[in-house]
Amino acid sequence: MEKRIGVVGIIIENTDQVSYVNEILHHYANIIVGRMGLPYRERGLSVISIIVDGTTDDIGSLTGKLGNLEGVQAKSALSRKS
Repeated sequence: MEKRIGVVGIIIENTDQVSYVNEILHHYANIIVGRMGLPYRERGLSVISIIVDGTTDDIGSLTGKLGNLEGVQAKSALSRKS
């Protein structure tokens, strides 16, 4: 399966889930190229953006596992070219 480059945006509204988010990201470290995380204290949430390089199955699995956590939203945007 061909690899694609993309961006995953994660919003963590339930900060109790941060350790679980980091666990999942660690599991997918092989497809993560870069990461930037910012706490947005005024709103009581955190925002993480991740650059990924992997198969659509791997990226979909990552966003699916993150999105299944209560209070966590994850969306991806992938390049059209592999």
